[in-house]
Amino acid sequence: MLKVRKKQDNPLFWVFVLFILVITLFPVYWILATSLKNPLEVVLPNPTFVPRAPTLENYVAVLQSGFLRNMLNSLIVSLGATMLSLFLSFTAAYALSRFKFPLAFNLIFMIWILLVKILPPVVLAIPLYTMFNSMRLINNLIGLILVYQVYTLPYCTWMLFGFLKSIPRTFEEAAQIDGASKAVILWEIVTPIARTGLVATSIFSVIAAWDEFLFGLLFIRTPALRTLPLVIVDYIGEYETLWGHLMSIGLITSVPVLIFSNFVYKHYTKGFSMGEK
Repeated sequence: MLKVRKKQDNPLFWVFVLFILVITLFPVYWILATSLKNPLEVVLPNPTFVPRAPTLENYVAVLQSGFLRNMLNSLIVSLGATMLSLFLSFTAAYALSRFKFPLAFNLIFMIWILLVKILPPVVLAIPLYTMFNSMRLINNLIGLILVYQVYTLPYCTWMLFGFLKSIPRTFEEAAQIDGASKAVILWEIVTPIARTGLVATSIFSVIAAWDEFLFGLLFIRTPALRTLPLVIVDYIGEYETLWGHLMSIGLITSVPVLIFSNFVYKHYTKGFSMGEK
């Protein structure tokens, strides 16, 4: 009998895997190598793939500049905006996916929040600044969390609407027969089933808030309250770019993202297992 040859036994398969790994991991290695170079070696006409005299001076300079405080600001704002968006969007998406409102309100509401999402942020910047200034929420992390809902809330609502729409109503109907209220059904029946959707949505929400620049620039004035994107700009000047510092920041800021991804992955797999049961 002829044996079926597995693709793992084919040398070309491993060559392809190695090629993909090199493409994927080389930028990470280049960031690490550049962060360990001194300023003169970074700007050499012929770049060096291995630092000639590795140094941690870039990391020391970044940490001494108060960078960790700005990273904490980004963590607070990103997680705060995500938690608020998930709570508001989950309840809104559940109502829109389960109840029929008059005058096609469901469709109108979904289209409206989609329009808010696709509008250029600069269009909303002036009216939002005027409104938040009147409420004394300028130069305030709470105000920044609230204004980030322009980015995160519409996206979370649309994404969770699709997840909740796909959940069968048999679980909720069984709970209603047992006398459970709408609140109990939402938080004790629907929420565990929708965990996978909540986790996936939280990832995109955190990324959107973590990378936001425009509203942070407009709404924050005090250097101690600035978020990471505002700090990174300081290292890019008209006549000089501090590449070593930028690469150091890139590696440091990847640590909380990796920790969050690991935490999210565990709950993501739990959500799948619950869905299968």
